[in-house]
Amino acid sequence: MLYIAFLSLLGILFLIAELILLPGVSVGALLAIGCYGSSIYLAFRDYGMAGGIITTLIIAIVSLAATAICLRAKTWQRFSLKQEIGSSSSELPSSEVKTGDRGITLSRLAPMGKVSVNGKIWEAKSLDAFIDQQCDIEVVGFENFSIIVRKIN
Repeated sequence: MLYIAFLSLLGILFLIAELILLPGVSVGALLAIGCYGSSIYLAFRDYGMAGGIITTLIIAIVSLAATAICLRAKTWQRFSLKQEIGSSSSELPSSEVKTGDRGITLSRLAPMGKVSVNGKIWEAKSLDAFIDQQCDIEVVGFENFSIIVRKIN
């Protein structure tokens, strides 16, 4: 009787571990099924039909209750992060820089680098192959969060 109860309890613990700690891995579920199957087999073998059915019903009821408790929202709130992200990505350059604006390169554009346009520093991509540092540039377009520039001769 003790080994049947032990295997059933172990199966419930593996089920809870599967639901909370290892979701989707199925290792806990396979171990739970193995423990449940062993305890049900031993109950039928040692206590006959009545003992096996009672053991099966107890395992089913306790497993459903454990699953319901684990899947409640309050259970998951204990494990979830409570921190909020208050920042955002950098602003789009097209909100402050317009096509035709002029500036200067702060680093060599080969083809990416830093430029200063309208007093702010931006990531820029050269329309030409390379543009050296401290060269005058003109904004010709935008690509994602960077400015496309060409060298002014």
